Amino acid sequence: MSESVPQGPEPDFVQVNYRKYDGTLHWNLRMRRLGEDEHGVWLGLPGFGLVRKGHNPHVPIPEAHIILFPRDAWWTATFNAAPRRTEIYCDITTPPRWPSPAEVTMVDLDLDVLLKRGAELPILVDEDEFAEHQVRYGYPADVIGAAESAAAWLMTAVAEGNGPFDGTHRHWLAMVDGAQA
Repeated sequence: MSESVPQGPEPDFVQVNYRKYDGTLHWNLRMRRLGEDEHGVWLGLPGFGLVRKGHNPHVPIPEAHIILFPRDAWWTATFNAAPRRTEIYCDITTPPRWPSPAEVTMVDLDLDVLLKRGAELPILVDEDEFAEHQVRYGYPADVIGAAESAAAWLMTAVAEGNGPFDGTHRHWLAMVDGAQA
């Protein structure tokens, strides 16, 4: 069972920490809290905002983007401003946990669902990494099943434009300075 967002004053910025199954730090960045709706918590980063992989140096991302952290779901969804070629990038993860209002963390489970800008159908990627890490990290059967179910659900939801993939993101992306929704 995942933790919900703690109650109390909401900070303007949230530390986002994706980890690998062994606990090592993966993608991490600091994002501005945009708000919350029925889909979850929305955070944003303006164009040329900084991200980093593990403890490597920060890297600027030219396009603005937002990330949706749903409640009790095994994924997160990134929506990128144009002209980034990938419009939607969904990471299959453990359900996001909020140790504090200023931090969200989850385990990246390798599988990703992407929708390229202008494409009609999403694609599933990194199945080989998912298979390799099942052995390397010893993913339990319930984690494997939840990850595969989340990927299947996302493939359908993104293709059909259901849930948060119905254009809802445009409102949140427009809130990020410099975003082109």
